[in-house]
Amino acid sequence: MADKTIKVTYHQLEVKEFPVGTTLQQISKSFQHYYDYDILVARVDNDIAELCDPVMKKCNIDFYDRSSRLGYNAYIASAMFMMVVAIKHLYGDSQEVFIDHSIDFGVFCRLDGMEVTDEIVEAIRQEMHNIHQHDYLFKKMSVSRVDAIQYYKKKKRMDKVRVLKYISNTYVNLYRLDDVYDYFYVKLAYSTRQINDFKLTRIDNRGFVLSFPNVVNPECTLDYTHHAKIFEEFQRYNNLCDQLGISIAADLNQFVSSAKIDDLIRLTEASYNTQLVRIADQILEKPEIKLILLAGPSSSGKTTTAKKLVTFLRSRGKNMIQLSTDDYFVNKENTPRDEKGDYDFESLYTVDLNLFNKHLAMLLEGKKVEVPTYNFVTGKREYNGNFVQLGPNDMLIVEGIHALNDILTLSVDRKYKYKIYISPLVQLNIDNHSHIHTSDLRKLRRIIRDSKTRGYGASQTLHMWDSVEKGERKNIYPYQDEVDAVINSSLLYEIGVLKTYVEPLLFCVDEGDDVYPEALRLINFLRNFLPIPSDDVPYDSVLREFIGGSCFKN
Repeated sequence: MADKTIKVTYHQLEVKEFPVGTTLQQISKSFQHYYDYDILVARVDNDIAELCDPVMKKCNIDFYDRSSRLGYNAYIASAMFMMVVAIKHLYGDSQEVFIDHSIDFGVFCRLDGMEVTDEIVEAIRQEMHNIHQHDYLFKKMSVSRVDAIQYYKKKKRMDKVRVLKYISNTYVNLYRLDDVYDYFYVKLAYSTRQINDFKLTRIDNRGFVLSFPNVVNPECTLDYTHHAKIFEEFQRYNNLCDQLGISIAADLNQFVSSAKIDDLIRLTEASYNTQLVRIADQILEKPEIKLILLAGPSSSGKTTTAKKLVTFLRSRGKNMIQLSTDDYFVNKENTPRDEKGDYDFESLYTVDLNLFNKHLAMLLEGKKVEVPTYNFVTGKREYNGNFVQLGPNDMLIVEGIHALNDILTLSVDRKYKYKIYISPLVQLNIDNHSHIHTSDLRKLRRIIRDSKTRGYGASQTLHMWDSVEKGERKNIYPYQDEVDAVINSSLLYEIGVLKTYVEPLLFCVDEGDDVYPEALRLINFLRNFLPIPSDDVPYDSVLREFIGGSCFKN
């Protein structure tokens, strides 16, 4: 057996032979020259594998470094594990760290019972560097779920105990780094030597941000940019989670298994509505406001939120007129093209800016305007007698991808505008060390909506996600700090509801599909949550925008 070899086909092109049982880490050395950064994980036929795994039969192999989505996920999980171990080294096994949420290509972290100082952050950074230099291996161990639960009970890691309680697998994978064991639902790197770039930035005495390179900029870790309004909205939502006793997946699962989920749904929806009432109050306190602008990344719930905000303002005596930038699209043949020569439908210049600004100015002067309707079948604007006129106490509301860009509303002075940024700022996590990325929640929402409204499979949505995020980085994120208010559209209970709709769609992704690894990652992520029926979801909930049944008509 020792003399037997197997053929490995790399990237469907290059074939090499290796002894049976050769690890993927050893095989990866033959192909490292194709990559700018260390290879972190592999794809063997249709399975995602760690580099420590041996290869026992003929197969197709591909590798991923941190410039890829798969490699990036492994990199950040490994960096977070290194940080956890560094804190244990410095302050003892009983010192807990909470990885709360994503923010600006990093994660916000807190130390249990400790105020964070510059000295503490520097000590953690230096110890992480020492761990990197030591070149520890990330060792995967398959253990009995019951044994894992007993181990974590002894360690008083009840977040792990409670998460593992709701996993049905007989065996689970734990990862060991030095003498610390942790549970992750994603693959990790081979060794700490590969995690060579990260930054720690203290925010205040509450915590710090651990930042890493990203898929867009894999060369190095960029300096952290603090988004104060978004950060404080995360903190506000964190306070709500504390009040309700929900911070990790097991807390939500407890509500489900004890038949109390209807109470949580009502509380969560009331909290969401409170945000809109607060914003409506702020708008009404400024009589000069004439134009409300609402924007956020894909699947943030902009449409429903705009309609609900209109309802709240109308209930306070304000007449509202809604304008859609879609109706001001240029005729299709005049649509800008991207660097590949394809239509760039996310460009600001898909909108007829001159006409849109002309109509805004006329409306604010009290003049009557015939608003066009864009015919997406013919690719042309049409006029069907839709006249609108703004009264002395009336307001305009515009929602869309470019709503926060002042070029869109150049004819209107800033003092007449009220800008709102919306995004599902997820505070619920898997456990203390495994956060849920905001983009994952939006991805699940988008897959469901695309299936219901466009007939797309999950594969189509996942294939175009990089393009969606590219448009968001260009057209939305640069303007998020210039807003008057931030709306968090995430709902504490929604992952359980989304699971019932999105899991079957993800299982339909073919094993040979390029996006199959991402579909599998999302499936593994969803395994941490119990399903929640949608019966008690209100018909005016932002969640209905994605799962269907909304009382708001488009």
